[in-house]
Amino acid sequence: MEMRAVYAACLAEMMEKDKNVVVLDADLAKASGTRALYERFPEQMFDCGVAEQNMASIAAGLSSYGFKPWIESFTPFATRRICDQVAISISYAKRNVKIVGTDPGISAELNGGTHMSMEDIGVLRSVPGVVIFEPVDEVQLKAAMPVLNAYDGPVYVRLFRKQLPVVFGEDYKFDLFKADVLKKGKDLTIFVSGFLTKDVLEAEKQLADEGIDAEIINIHTIKPVDCETVVASARKTGTVLTVENHNVIGGLQSAVLEALAAEKIPVTAVGVQDRFGEVGKLPYLREAMGLTVENIVASARKAAALK
Repeated sequence: MEMRAVYAACLAEMMEKDKNVVVLDADLAKASGTRALYERFPEQMFDCGVAEQNMASIAAGLSSYGFKPWIESFTPFATRRICDQVAISISYAKRNVKIVGTDPGISAELNGGTHMSMEDIGVLRSVPGVVIFEPVDEVQLKAAMPVLNAYDGPVYVRLFRKQLPVVFGEDYKFDLFKADVLKKGKDLTIFVSGFLTKDVLEAEKQLADEGIDAEIINIHTIKPVDCETVVASARKTGTVLTVENHNVIGGLQSAVLEALAAEKIPVTAVGVQDRFGEVGKLPYLREAMGLTVENIVASARKAAALK
């Protein structure tokens, strides 16, 4: 199932149970997968038009009256365009608003550089009080949605819209503030967020064939990062690789480096190298941005050699 369909189904379940759960979109309900909710919940759905800053301000106001707003738009418009509203109207005012940015990083594909946000995590990670969550598959998203809805405070959800390969089993137990150790290892640690998790697991098989035993950890909550797990794993393996669909500045690598600031442990990164996006399909963009399985394997080899 597409991730946006899972997101919409979870919203529907929450809206059915709680009339205070409301959804605001910026004329992108079809893209976000929530158009059908307008028929089921006409009094809980609001189309704010192409005016994301107004949408964020309206959500803050609704929150002040006890509503639980979810706002949604393409990633650049849900982050950098509304950064002031997130900082002042939502976070500074301690409003309970959930912000969903769809098509993060290269997943914007043919929408190109203007819609391809490489900096969204960095933008909102610097705003006090904002939790940042990026699901890796539909199982994790299903488990996370009610937890996010129950969390009292602003959360940014970085949502891949289309279908993703499944990483977790149906017995998966979600903890918003605890990273998931997908495989234990001793030679290096690979921290990964988002849809590249499956690629890291594929790279791990190739590394194992070469005699490199990698520990794989999915960091689904990038802020606040699970420092305890990050530090413990890095100390065990002695070297770290981060993998992310985001600029290497301000995102997962930065969060990991900050957690390891007091440690003398080398950190290598696979991510977007401080550049804007471009028009293309995912296979091309993976090559152009250095986000392929081959890039991960090559970087992991270098990281393991740094011990």
